Amino acid sequence: MIRILAALAGLVFAGVALISFVSGAITFFTEEPIHSAEHEFHAHPHAPEGGFQFDGPLGTWDTQQLQRGLKVYDEVCAACHSLKYVAFRDLKDLGLSEGQIKAYAASKQVPGIDPNTGEAIMRPGEPTDYFPSPYPNAVAAAAANNNAIPPDLSLMTKARHNGSDYVYSLLTGYTDPATYEHDGKRLMEEFPNFDTPLGLYFNPYFANLNLAMAPPLGVDGQVTFDDGTEATVSQMSKDVAAFLTWTAEPKLVERRQTGWAVMVFLLFATVLAYFAKRQIWSSVKPKKA
Repeated sequence: MIRILAALAGLVFAGVALISFVSGAITFFTEEPIHSAEHEFHAHPHAPEGGFQFDGPLGTWDTQQLQRGLKVYDEVCAACHSLKYVAFRDLKDLGLSEGQIKAYAASKQVPGIDPNTGEAIMRPGEPTDYFPSPYPNAVAAAAANNNAIPPDLSLMTKARHNGSDYVYSLLTGYTDPATYEHDGKRLMEEFPNFDTPLGLYFNPYFANLNLAMAPPLGVDGQVTFDDGTEATVSQMSKDVAAFLTWTAEPKLVERRQTGWAVMVFLLFATVLAYFAKRQIWSSVKPKKA
């Protein structure tokens, strides 16, 4: 009886799977192709010229670039976006000294408690504090940004596919929809009724092509780098994309290096196991057929 019930249950599951497969196949071959501006003119992110130094299995951090990216974030992005999962003390990975970290933290105001009255106050930051939010709450953030709450950037490059390239492409991708072309087709010719509403900005790297964030890096020289690097829009975008990659995955390079060490160890262990097997079974001769 149990075998009969098990066979019936298996047939039911197989039948359901078959029906689902047939239904999906029919839908795939009969549904109308998507024809929308968002689907046909959404551009895929691309890496900056020369790529990033941390790319690839042997990539490493460029600490000078990370410091430049920190400055771009500090002077441009921090006006709207928080970095709530990064502590000031973490900046030691960027090559900042203890004194520099203390000075940088002290230049920021973070929420605190008055030890005498117990009231909430703003105080100078300490190395153990985290980057403060530019707004006291989500309501204030929405009110200051046309009802669009700026997302926290701590994990942004992990939250988006090809995150580093996405950040770079988005920052450099603002353009005029009237002249935008993609795959040889012009947006306004294919979709004459396409419109960028007031308060939004056209950017083909954003999912629905229009976003509430105005171009944050609009002109060359918007930030002055301490190491003398020319601050073009492309360079600033590349540097802050690298910095946000570090905030999302500070152990990225260390993890890859550990992976290589593990691979070498496993290779050595495999060779060792092979010779051990040869040694142990050397006296045993296979039987003739």
